[in-house]
Amino acid sequence: MTHDIDFTGVFPAMCTPFDEDERIDYETLRADAQRLEAAGVDGLVPMGSTGESATLTHEEHVRVVEEVVDAVEDVPVVAGTGSNNTREALELSERATEAGADGLLLISPYYNKPEQRGLIDHYRTIADAVDLPQIVYNVPSRTGRTIEPDTVVELASHPNITGYKAAEGDLWAIGEIVERTREEEFSVLSGDDAVTLPLLSVGGTGTISVVANVEPERTCAMVGAALEGDYEFARGLHHELGPLMRELFVETNPIPVKEAMKIRGHGHGRLRSPLTRLSEVHREDLADLLAELEGGDLEVADAEGDR
Repeated sequence: MTHDIDFTGVFPAMCTPFDEDERIDYETLRADAQRLEAAGVDGLVPMGSTGESATLTHEEHVRVVEEVVDAVEDVPVVAGTGSNNTREALELSERATEAGADGLLLISPYYNKPEQRGLIDHYRTIADAVDLPQIVYNVPSRTGRTIEPDTVVELASHPNITGYKAAEGDLWAIGEIVERTREEEFSVLSGDDAVTLPLLSVGGTGTISVVANVEPERTCAMVGAALEGDYEFARGLHHELGPLMRELFVETNPIPVKEAMKIRGHGHGRLRSPLTRLSEVHREDLADLLAELEGGDLEVADAEGDR
């Protein structure tokens, strides 16, 4: 019997905070999880790409999941447990389950670039063995391989594969997946903040979001409005957030978002090598954008109250 998770709404792709020695700062991690829960998000996603999972040991990976699970009260925790090695992904998935995760996010195998039949075998192996809701994560810019719509539709028939994170930027493909999985209990979520609103307009259910780490209230308001059919209000928030969405990807994620969180007082901005701090010119632009958004908080609150 799988856990019952509604993959609808806003699920921030959490950052992993580090101290000056590149050790994980668990106190800041817990505080960040609680801040996001208090802001109204619908779930949390530690140990994805934004969490720098590729630089963590398995022991660190599991402890991050444990700490986030223990820190929050009412929101589900969806742990990133993907790997390019099926056995390793299965082990991480089993250990995340033991750590209390409510669901799993599984990036497709990277570097070794399996064929579509290999992707099906990979995901089914984990779904057969681990009884948690699982999200297939397609991000070809990081993996070198696209998960084709036919593959996603085939995987959606598995009772434990209940979601798809779309970070391929191809709205034709995303729309086809939504269309062809409407009869399944299957959610399609944006993995790219810039296309969250268009994805919702064709039947997507939410977002695993980077920008929500910095602007959770606005992101929740935008997604909530779109899900209620209030696209005029949602578009306004999308355009407010647009410059920040772009700025958070001027360098490799999570470099800019960690700097943004530092500016907002939510962490130290440190990354594990080989990632490096945001360049100075981009830091200035980012600080200016965040100041503008902070000055507009009251207007957003008032607009929400009018709805």
